[in-house]
Amino acid sequence: MISIPTWGDRRSIKVGLLGGSFNPFHYGHLQLAKKALTILQLDQIWLLVSPGNPLKVGKEMASFTERYQRVKEAVDGRHIIATDIENRLHTCYSYDTLQTLCQRFPNCNFVWLMGADGLSQMALWLRWKDILNLVPIAIFPRPSYIYKALNGSVAQWARSYRLPMQNVSILANCNPPAWVFILSSENTISATALRARGKSGL
Repeated sequence: MISIPTWGDRRSIKVGLLGGSFNPFHYGHLQLAKKALTILQLDQIWLLVSPGNPLKVGKEMASFTERYQRVKEAVDGRHIIATDIENRLHTCYSYDTLQTLCQRFPNCNFVWLMGADGLSQMALWLRWKDILNLVPIAIFPRPSYIYKALNGSVAQWARSYRLPMQNVSILANCNPPAWVFILSSENTISATALRARGKSGL
């Protein structure tokens, strides 16, 4: 399994960053990672297992160790990599994590990966405009969120930076702000529903 060093290195690759509580990690997460790897022509996907999501305080949450272990067991560890680097960096806000990763891995071309549900609430995120100015972003469809996401305040603010789908393969090489909405099948799996049914999702 490839390790992601806390203090960074000078590797020169294209990396998709998918952050989340992964409570639990499920097939929808894995499907998104695999699609991103291919469609965006990336070298690796780093799954950033969050030590705690500020927008999910008070919700039922498995321990970090348990969530991280489940993600590690579900991926190949070479092209799709589970990492606890957010826990080691002691960051819980996406902006802080991204800023640190960009500083410590200066030769990496990062792309932030997120679902339409994330875009629809991104205006609640700390320094969301600064996130858009740090790295290109790829948005994947989620049922019932597409209209809200693409017509929300963040998408409207960033509308002039949206790239057409035919440019998706060069997104990692674009200077931010730049984002693409990925036209693909919608993932209907819900971590909340899986927890309610006591299922793992894989």
